[in-house]
Amino acid sequence: MLKYSIEIVFKFKHLCFISQSRAPISAKLVANMLSVAGADHIITMDLHASQIQGFFDIPVDNLYAEPAVLQWIKENILEWRNCIIVSPDAGGAKRVTSIADRLNVEFALIHKERKKANEVDRMVLVGDVKDRVAILVDDMADTCGTICHAADKLVSAGATKVYAILTHGIFSGPAISRINNAPFEAVVVTNTIPQEEKMKHCPKIQFIDISMILAEAIRRTHNGESVSYLFSHVPL
Repeated sequence: MLKYSIEIVFKFKHLCFISQSRAPISAKLVANMLSVAGADHIITMDLHASQIQGFFDIPVDNLYAEPAVLQWIKENILEWRNCIIVSPDAGGAKRVTSIADRLNVEFALIHKERKKANEVDRMVLVGDVKDRVAILVDDMADTCGTICHAADKLVSAGATKVYAILTHGIFSGPAISRINNAPFEAVVVTNTIPQEEKMKHCPKIQFIDISMILAEAIRRTHNGESVSYLFSHVPL
């Protein structure tokens, strides 16, 4: 009898931050729940920490939004050859260096110090953004305090334009009002989370459709084909 894989597209938010001893590893609990519920194959996109894949005892395909992001930059930012890719925190350095290398441009990062969760105390820019288009890249944005502070920092440092490109746009609490008041040309997110309602209240929000990437991953998995092609290419 044929056994069909259950493909589940999902995202973890703040599930694997371990700041002290005996802190819970909630992502492991979610992994167990999905397995017990009957899932035998997981397809996800841009996990906040790739190590989460190791919490599963079933196959996990963690896709990347990077190929779609690169395509959007080249098609929508005319001055992309004079841009600089910026990480809003040190943890995203690997992500921005990968994109910067593929675009053959420079990168910068912002070191931030927090008083407490979701509240940034101080930001220090490492890199030169003067007279350049700055593109902030991150995997997700919740209340948007960090990226809005980062945008102000980039403008004060001499950036001509500021874009933000995020995989998962959660946009909770004061996020929309913050984006409306921030100096962004556009805040671009994928549609891993539906954004139609948020876009009605914030004209700066645009989205990248990644449905074809997920559909192609499901098709390749069902037919026993390689999924690794999607790590660096957007399906036609």
